[in-house]
Amino acid sequence: MSPETLTIILSAIGVVLTLTTSLFAAGAWMVRRIDDRIDAVDEKLSTRIDAVDDKLSARIDAVATDVTDLKIAVARLEGPPRHLLTTGRG
Repeated sequence: MSPETLTIILSAIGVVLTLTTSLFAAGAWMVRRIDDRIDAVDEKLSTRIDAVDDKLSARIDAVATDVTDLKIAVARLEGPPRHLLTTGRG
C-alpha cells in the first residue's frame, strides 16, 4: 500500500471514531437533560398532589365534624326512646 492510501484510510477511521464519540457524548447529554427535566416535573407534581391531599383531608375532616353535629342535633330532636307500657294481660 502506498503511504497516501494508508494516510487516507487512517484519516477516515479517525473521522469515524471522532463522530461516533461525539454522538455518544451528545446522546449522554440529552439523556441527562431529559432526566433533570423529568425530576423537576416529578417534584412539581408531588408538591401539587401533597397540597391537594392536605386540602381534601381538611375538607373530609370538616364534613365528618358536620355529620357528627347533625347526628347529635337529630338525636336531640327525637328525644329519648319511648318505652312500651304493658297492660298486665298475659
